[in-house]
Amino acid sequence: MSPDELELSSANVQALYLAASEVRERAYAPYSNFHVGAAVMDETGRIHVGCNVENAAYPIGQCAEASAIAAMVAAGGRQVVAAMVVGEADDTVTPCGGCRQRLREFANDDVPVLLADAKRVREVMSIGELLPRSFGPDHLKHQHL
Repeated sequence: MSPDELELSSANVQALYLAASEVRERAYAPYSNFHVGAAVMDETGRIHVGCNVENAAYPIGQCAEASAIAAMVAAGGRQVVAAMVVGEADDTVTPCGGCRQRLREFANDDVPVLLADAKRVREVMSIGELLPRSFGPDHLKHQHL
C-alpha cells in the first residue's frame, strides 16, 4: 500500500491511539513519573510503538517517539505516514524538539501528528506545524547542474 493510498481513517486513528495508550502503561519513568506512549504508522500501514525510558544518568533517556521510530526502522519501515503521542498533562503533550526533528527525518511536512491524553485525541498538527521551515533529508540531495 503506498502512502497516498493509506488513508488516516477513524479505524487507523483508533488503532494508533490504542497502541500508544497501551505502550504508555509500560513506560519506565521512575524519576519524572511522566509516562508517554507513541505509535507511528509506516508506509505499509504497520504500527510501531515506543515508550519513554528514563535513566538515572540524565539525559541518557529515550523519548517515546524516538523509541517508536527505532522500532519502525528495525522492522524495515522507512516512512512515517501518521504518528500518535499520548501523555497526560494540563496542556497538550507535544514531541520535544529532538523528536520533532526525528519525525521529520521519516515524514513529510503534511504528515499528521495526533496529540492525545488518556481520554481522547486533543489536537492534530502536521509535522510542518510542529517544526516549521525544518531541515530534512531533501536538503541533502545533490542537485545536478
